[in-house]
Amino acid sequence: MIKSLWDRGVGLFRLLWRELARFGTVGAVAFVIDSAIFIWLITGPMDDSHVKSKAISVAVATVFSWLGNRYWTFRHQRTRTRMRELTMFILMNLIGLLIMSGCVAFSYYILGLTSELASFVSGSIIGMGLAMVFRFVAYKFWVFTGTGDADTVKAAAQAAPYTDSAGPAGGPGQETPFGSRPEAGPALTPKNADET
Repeated sequence: MIKSLWDRGVGLFRLLWRELARFGTVGAVAFVIDSAIFIWLITGPMDDSHVKSKAISVAVATVFSWLGNRYWTFRHQRTRTRMRELTMFILMNLIGLLIMSGCVAFSYYILGLTSELASFVSGSIIGMGLAMVFRFVAYKFWVFTGTGDADTVKAAAQAAPYTDSAGPAGGPGQETPFGSRPEAGPALTPKNADET
């Protein structure tokens, strides 16, 4: 019983760990893309509009995130209804965009922190951290909901321990309560039946 629960837990952990590692890698690259574009915009062509700059940088990073998560992180959960998947992906990322842009707006307009560093910290560190947690949960359960390897691994993790049982209880191929296997007797042939 304990070994079975342990095997199931290990299987689910391995599945989740691989997805988290891939999601984190995609997120790290998206973070670099988002941060580079955001810093370039607020120190150059859009220095008077930090909120719009964040929205643009997030939009570009989102395109990369879509490709990375669809074809790598959750490739085994891709759905055949791409339009529905794309619609949900855009919707979840719009919510993520609101989270990140909201952090910049709160820092810039409410707290009065108008420096480039303050906007960077509020949007690209605090905002992105919150948005990444939301996105992982959203991608896993609401966006990439197809069947594939994930279901296979989950089924294997939840399966009962294998036994080579065959036939009725106490019959050939089954173990007795004492751990030994009863031997099958000789087949009863018509000749043997006449002798009895």
